[in-house]
Amino acid sequence: MTEAFLKLSRDDQREVLELVRERTDRPTHLLEKDVWVVWALGALFESSLAADLTFKGGTSLSKAYKVIDRFSEDIDLTYDIRKLIEDLIGSDGSLPGSRSQADKWTRAVRDRLPEWIATNVCPVIEAALAREKMEARLEIGGAGNDKLMLHYPALKRGTGYVAPMITLEFGGRATGEPHQVLPITCDMDGHVPNVSFPTASPLVMSVARTFWEKATAAHVYCAQRRIRSERYARHWHDLAALGRSPFFTGVIEDRAVAAAVAQHKSLFFIEKNSVGGVIDYLPAVTGHLNIVPGGDACSALADDYANMCADQIMLGEALTFEQLMQACREVESQANKAASRITHA
Repeated sequence: MTEAFLKLSRDDQREVLELVRERTDRPTHLLEKDVWVVWALGALFESSLAADLTFKGGTSLSKAYKVIDRFSEDIDLTYDIRKLIEDLIGSDGSLPGSRSQADKWTRAVRDRLPEWIATNVCPVIEAALAREKMEARLEIGGAGNDKLMLHYPALKRGTGYVAPMITLEFGGRATGEPHQVLPITCDMDGHVPNVSFPTASPLVMSVARTFWEKATAAHVYCAQRRIRSERYARHWHDLAALGRSPFFTGVIEDRAVAAAVAQHKSLFFIEKNSVGGVIDYLPAVTGHLNIVPGGDACSALADDYANMCADQIMLGEALTFEQLMQACREVESQANKAASRITHA
């Protein structure tokens, strides 16, 4: 008879975690957190919210596309802007005609998103927790109250870099397209006879869009010559991993997605460089991408990468920081060559 992992006693859960650790050499605190990541995805995408949400970011690369060799712990989601501010943009989801209109849409999203999370997402997760008699609690947080934290009763803990909490971070300024439904399973699935684990079937953002969103974000931080927050090195790791993946050639040749990301960010994510000038995203996708930082920004990134590695979130042997930067230089070079080749063809 098969038993669900999350229905087992805490002692039995510990035994399962230890068994899988021995078989996979994966840290128990990461195996445990992975179960809760998939559970949360299942709760969301089995609900009435599923059609209007897109799962994206590093965790989608890890869980849906299997292209990054690190544990990715948080859940990034886009709530379709056409649903959130339909009264302002209509159902076609066209981009705003000007920056002033984009600013108006952004203000509306910031005003409405927290309420939507509180009145729609929280009840869905709370109902799933109650239905399955799970001991976990929810907390809304983030500077714009756009994050939902699921605190679970951890059996195991690491160094502290990875917390016993699932952060669901919501955005509402895009449609999430292109996307497709893909199956998600737990890392422990199949390792223990007669024990089942959560599954999910979320709508997942395309690899191409995820690459260009990460690449343009790295480009911005290089232009600003500073890292604005900790726990950011994962994005460079993901870019390097994508560069080694079978998706990479198609990703860097997808000019439609690259242009769409640049256009969208130019309207909704206006940033300034280190001398105060507005960053133009178009060069980043047309042959002038820069994702390797220098100076203090590079030092801060190296420190964050060291902390990330210390909590054993890498699967297998991690690249040194110098190797990571060299891999990113190659990604940068290949992306720029592809853009130039296609532009001048």
